[in-house]
Amino acid sequence: MNLETVSRMEQKLLVPTYDRQPMLLERGNGVYVWDSTGKKYLDFLSGLGVNALGHNHPAIQKVIRKQAAKLIHTCNIFYHEYQAELAARLTKMSGLDRAFFSNSGTEAWDGALKLARAFAQMEAKSGRPKTRILAMENSFHGRTYGAMSTTGQKKYRDPFAPMVPGVKFVKFNDIDDLEKKFDSTVCAVCIETIQGEGGIQPVAREFLERARRLTGKSSALLILDEIQCGLGRTGKHFAYQHYGVLPDMVTVAKPLAAGLPLGAILATERVAACMKPGLHGTTFGGGPLACAVAIEFLRQEEKLLKHVVEVGKYFEDALEALDAKHSSIQDVRGAGLMRAVELDSADLAKAVLVRTREAGIIINRTHEKVLRFLPPFIIQKKHIDLLVKELDRALSAGMAATESITKIAQVSAQKTRANLGHIRAHKNAAAKPKAGLITAPAAAVLPRTSKAQPAETKEKEEEYAYA
Repeated sequence: MNLETVSRMEQKLLVPTYDRQPMLLERGNGVYVWDSTGKKYLDFLSGLGVNALGHNHPAIQKVIRKQAAKLIHTCNIFYHEYQAELAARLTKMSGLDRAFFSNSGTEAWDGALKLARAFAQMEAKSGRPKTRILAMENSFHGRTYGAMSTTGQKKYRDPFAPMVPGVKFVKFNDIDDLEKKFDSTVCAVCIETIQGEGGIQPVAREFLERARRLTGKSSALLILDEIQCGLGRTGKHFAYQHYGVLPDMVTVAKPLAAGLPLGAILATERVAACMKPGLHGTTFGGGPLACAVAIEFLRQEEKLLKHVVEVGKYFEDALEALDAKHSSIQDVRGAGLMRAVELDSADLAKAVLVRTREAGIIINRTHEKVLRFLPPFIIQKKHIDLLVKELDRALSAGMAATESITKIAQVSAQKTRANLGHIRAHKNAAAKPKAGLITAPAAAVLPRTSKAQPAETKEKEEEYAYA
């Protein structure tokens, strides 16, 4: 099927939750994907950070084929050989003691919130347990009710109110606000080590350290969300390892099973002691196929950490140079291969997104005017050079287009005011005004550049590049 057919079917059959890009992806290899027309794209989004090893990684494919031929799923009332090994690897990497496997990041986060409340009850014994949760403004933790209730952006919460009670929001990186809102009734402080959907905003060292001290003194828990920034994305296994702070719990997901659904809660022994069989569980989380793949992912991740640091620094320097060239860039930030460029307008960010896509590069826009980059860990300097070159062109063209649209809009507004003034002056001149004079003109849009589709050719796929 082609893009038009699939798009039409989805509009008729799916719940309208996604504003999809006009691309029908068919296959991927390494750092590239191809759409249904045969067009090749350099992937600087990697499925929102999921495809950290790129597409069609041979080691991952080998494990999938082998395990799928043996056992894909069994429920959690039986043992299989991979959960314990995966837990051993994750706990060793994280410095924590216990693992619970879920099928997604939001499920892991909800489970961590349940653990926090259960731990508070265990600690309280016969007294009144702590129940309040401090979460961060501008944060994003997922779409389920617990995750949504601790997400610090009203646009995600308000349509589904009321939320889970007992959550208070703290200004991100504001120590005074944290200390003001923290008291003996707080059972957990929830922080994304690097806010992802919120525009790639790293937590300040002083803020994270203060949160750790406050929670440590009061038997509250420090819960870190590393669903997007964890598992090698910043050049360390976990982003909190850059800070020298150990949380009570951390949640991970996105790249963990290299594209298969899998998330995890990692917790200290002390926290895990509040659980017993039957209090929490999952049907799909931690299945044999996903866990087998996750073990292989962690093997590969270990090999790539040094590369992520090296190429991440190259990426940072390249974006800083771009910043120096374009006044429309307000900020450049991030760590490792989790980077962002904040622009001065949402319209410009939209224009850059479209132009880079037309040039054959996939990026993402978040928080209205932030360009987000989450490339595969196997990305190379030459790929970053291509991206930055196209960003340079897109920013220059986008600024010109934005100025053009602004001028057109200003002219349209002037004509509208003139027309409305004419109507008011002559409102009794005719029983019925002419159609078109009483409404503003449609928003001006730039003409779409028509590009002839080149003849379909068989491209030799680039050999899978190991960093």
